[in-house]
Amino acid sequence: MSTTPRTVLITGTSSGIGLAAAVAAARAGWRTVATLRDTTRAGALREAAAAAGVELDIRQLDVTDEVSVTAAVDGVLADYGRLDAVVNNAGAGHLGTLENDSLEDIRDVMEVNFFGVLSVSKAALPHLRATGGRLITVTSVGGVIGQPFNEAYCAAKFAVEGYMESLAPVARTLGVGVTVVEPGAVATEFVNNLGVDIAADIDAGPYTPALRRYIDRTVEQFLDGTAQTPAGAAEAVMEALQADRPAFRIQTTDWARAFVGTKLADADGSAVQGLTGAWVA
Repeated sequence: MSTTPRTVLITGTSSGIGLAAAVAAARAGWRTVATLRDTTRAGALREAAAAAGVELDIRQLDVTDEVSVTAAVDGVLADYGRLDAVVNNAGAGHLGTLENDSLEDIRDVMEVNFFGVLSVSKAALPHLRATGGRLITVTSVGGVIGQPFNEAYCAAKFAVEGYMESLAPVARTLGVGVTVVEPGAVATEFVNNLGVDIAADIDAGPYTPALRRYIDRTVEQFLDGTAQTPAGAAEAVMEALQADRPAFRIQTTDWARAFVGTKLADADGSAVQGLTGAWVA
């Protein structure tokens, strides 16, 4: 039996779930290529790896730059000769609503959260076919339930989920497993990724009262201790990596399972609209 360690490439590892997943994978014996757009921001990643007593191969990868994606994947193959799994984790939050957003803003969100995932996945798939590997994408409960003022973000995550749900049976015919991991609220990430200064006065024109109610409700959720840790969410990534037959869709908490379940049982949309409407009413 070969003793060659399995190799996983993870995107978006400067913080949060990506950082925690990279450390967890290395701890579990995976040769872990931890990538990030700006390697000068790798300080926290290096510190976490050192504290865990593991080694990471830290490399640059910008999911919105096809040349960068190709170079990263080719570099892994050149150095290690195989790629057994990819974890698409890189992403960007966005808060806004259609009337106030520019189309350029919306395209930027799609570029990172949707086309970036496809770019990395496309480059990796031939190599995952060779190893019977895994293609894992961290999406969000926002990839199942549309949420107020997260229109562009949820649209991108919906697109990812639809693409991967469609790809999964096709990839399976050639031995590649496809899974999406759906976190709910993860401590620290929401406030850092809003793209707005929540301490400043918010002026969203006629949408200002609803936006303030949404932010108050959501920040409370993230700060009241109910949000899970990045390490907790990374456990679901590890399940997708290591289980013999991981499910296509894995939620990271009981809350996320119940939340997603609301949508999957909501044929006419009234349950979701009643739930999310209360966040802004």
